[in-house]
Amino acid sequence: MRRQFAERAAINAPIQGSAADIIKIAMIRIQCELEQKKLESLMILQVHDELVFDIPDSEVKEVESLIRKEMESAYTLCVPLKVDVTVGNSWYKE
Repeated sequence: MRRQFAERAAINAPIQGSAADIIKIAMIRIQCELEQKKLESLMILQVHDELVFDIPDSEVKEVESLIRKEMESAYTLCVPLKVDVTVGNSWYKE
C-alpha cells in the first residue's frame, strides 16, 4: 500500500507542480493587466486550478476575455490550454 502511494506521488508530483507553476504565471499576468487597465475587478481566491474574482457588472465582458487570454497563453505546450469561464452571483452553485 505504501509503495503504491509512493509510486503515484512520484508520477503526479511533476504534473501537479507544473500545473501550479502555470496557474501562478497566469495569476501574475492577470493581476498586472487588471492594474494596468485600472479595473476595479479583484482576484480573490485560488482553489486548485480555479481562480475566483469579484468583478463589477460593468467589467464582466472585458475581464472574462482578459482572464481567458492570460490563462490560455500562460505557457506554450504541444496541446492547447483550454479554459472554462463561468460568471455568477456566487461561487457556490448547485
